[in-house]
Amino acid sequence: MQIRIDEARLQRELAALATFTTAEPVASGTSVTRVVFSPEDVRARAWLKALATEAGFTIREDAVGNTFFRWAGTQPDLPAVATGSHIDAIPHAGMYDGTVGVLGGLEAMRALKRSGLQPRRSIELVLLTSEEPTRFGIGCLGSRLIAGTLDPLRADALQDLEGQSLASLRATAGFTGELASVRLHPGHYHAWVELHIEQGPLLEHEHIPLGIVTSIAAPAGYRFTITGFGGHAGALLMPDRKDALCAAAELILAIERHTLATGAIDTVATVGTCDVHPGAVNSVPSRVTLQLDIRDTDPDRRERVMQAVRADCEDLRHRRGVTITEELVNADAPAQCSPHILATLQSVCTEAAAPFKKMVSRAYHDSLFMARIAPIAMLFIPCRNGVSHRPDEYAAPADIALGTRILAATLAKLASE
Repeated sequence: MQIRIDEARLQRELAALATFTTAEPVASGTSVTRVVFSPEDVRARAWLKALATEAGFTIREDAVGNTFFRWAGTQPDLPAVATGSHIDAIPHAGMYDGTVGVLGGLEAMRALKRSGLQPRRSIELVLLTSEEPTRFGIGCLGSRLIAGTLDPLRADALQDLEGQSLASLRATAGFTGELASVRLHPGHYHAWVELHIEQGPLLEHEHIPLGIVTSIAAPAGYRFTITGFGGHAGALLMPDRKDALCAAAELILAIERHTLATGAIDTVATVGTCDVHPGAVNSVPSRVTLQLDIRDTDPDRRERVMQAVRADCEDLRHRRGVTITEELVNADAPAQCSPHILATLQSVCTEAAAPFKKMVSRAYHDSLFMARIAPIAMLFIPCRNGVSHRPDEYAAPADIALGTRILAATLAKLASE
């Protein structure tokens, strides 16, 4: 069986998908903003469904908009082999995050079909809803609901910044029904393999075209609210202040300090938002809300960092006279990739004379949650300078084509089992 990837078509489709955006053109790169259930997202989904229909694949959509493109095997009752990713994009992102896995997965299936393969197991491409947390403050909505790790009632009650609920927005986008029906049970898929850009610099720095992911780091999200005593910037004297922003600054530095103190390269923590009230230059901040993203391949080590941070919060409460509340947004377990799928990926790379590197994914992906219902693995390709979530995000056409070819050959082997 000879697998030929239509590199030119794949590049055209990636470029076409990038036109479904509200972002203004930029001088360098391609700026993409495609928020889930926005008009751009809905149009992009329709365009993708047209491509899949043209290729002869059947389509199913669930209540949250996860979309399943299936190529039926000769034994369709067997658990299918699946691949997929997402197409939603944070504001002013690039054109390759997630989309390489979706359009690469589609081209992998088309290439296998062109090769004359008759798969024993069905092969399925899954477009997963809202991998990015842009609209609802929590990522991987579609895959969390598939895995049963997010309560459907809680999910439907999620709201965006304009107060619109997931329930109303998904219905407007055409996705109706009970969210509980989205869940798939363990063993639903025989295997899951996600193709993705690395979003880091290691493959490029080491001149290695492929990364085989052995595990995915566990993310946790926290919201801290620091409440002090504000007032007029001129009239409120320094000894009388309980400046919430000064306390927040100390808290941010404490998070950094305790994360570095682990000495582990796989422990990372980021405070990415800081909402200051009342937000005026001549008013002492009385309230600050911070959002923390902390990730590790070891959840116990991650929790030790949080315990140290909580001790510093107690110190700040007494020393600065502020109150600090902590809210857990999400805390997820790490995922270990399937040894069998890893071995299959390695054998395919070896047969193709394609060098690879075993690596950890410190960014989390939908595969983290798909691991609850299927054996999983991920395949990374390099991205220029390790840049992602920016307009200058870039993956070379040859690297995308190679990743797609390795994905296709892997899906073929797994589907024959």
